[in-house]
Amino acid sequence: MIQININLKEFNTFGISVKAEMFAVFSSIEELKQILSFRNNKKLLVLGGGSNLLLTKDFDGLVIKNEIKRFEVIEETASEVIVESGAGENWHEFVLNCIDKGFGGIENLSLIPGSVGASPMQNIGAYGVEIKDVFESLSAYHIASGEIHYFDKTKCEFGYRESIFKNKVKGEYIILTVTFRLTKNPTINSSYGAINEQLKVMGIENPTIQELSAAVIAIRQSKLPDPKIIGNAGSFFKNPTVEIALLEQIQNNYPDIPNYPAENGRKLAAGWLIEKAGWKGRTFDNYGVHKLQALVLVNYGNCTGQEIFDLSSQIIQDVFEKFRVLLEREVNIL
Repeated sequence: MIQININLKEFNTFGISVKAEMFAVFSSIEELKQILSFRNNKKLLVLGGGSNLLLTKDFDGLVIKNEIKRFEVIEETASEVIVESGAGENWHEFVLNCIDKGFGGIENLSLIPGSVGASPMQNIGAYGVEIKDVFESLSAYHIASGEIHYFDKTKCEFGYRESIFKNKVKGEYIILTVTFRLTKNPTINSSYGAINEQLKVMGIENPTIQELSAAVIAIRQSKLPDPKIIGNAGSFFKNPTVEIALLEQIQNNYPDIPNYPAENGRKLAAGWLIEKAGWKGRTFDNYGVHKLQALVLVNYGNCTGQEIFDLSSQIIQDVFEKFRVLLEREVNIL
């Protein structure tokens, strides 16, 4: 059950080669409890799809991979359905399963890498939709007490790519199941990004959720590298929110800077800032910034996690010097 000195290269989408002192996989609460009994107070890392993670060194502790599988309709009315998924399910496969059944609300989140359990941790989002828009509740194993606790939307404290699991209670829980409230009468949300343009290319005027998902998949595949081919973790940086005064200063030199309404100012596109700073497509030995999407840092060969981290630090510093905007990493660093 417990494996010793295991290489984690195949368990992180960056394809970084580091070793875990101990490694195990669990597919039930019983297996999880049994594995944790061997922990002996060592550091603990829980892996889902390994898609939002940068490993910079060997892990001196216990790494466990969540493979709890489940798909169940909990409640159903004429207009809505509540679906529960195991945290170890692949996110994209879960989305496609819901779409196949005619359940709408998450089609804009197609092809996002990772597991279902990671979706509320990150409050993942794309093309105008976030998890919090469809989230109902989750169950999580409290490591210290061995109890199962339940979190509704309020308790999760969702923010932009944030939740309580990334700050206040980080490392205290292991998510087991996630429940979503989806609709049988979906409202098509195609106004964000290039979705409408892609639908026109596809010759579609009144898209179904299946067709909207196909458009999102086509866009993502055209811009983002497949981690099975080129190591990456998707968007490495969050889109920053700035005060109106700073935006106006930037607009003096860049009147076309993309910006969007935000709670405390205006949201800027991190990829645009990185590209304007001259980083898009730059390569250093066997790693760099992707040629089609400046938000994505890539491992072209056998680079180290530290090299990727150092590159991100250089980008953060350079963007700040040029725009006075401080970028924040979206990826978890270990």
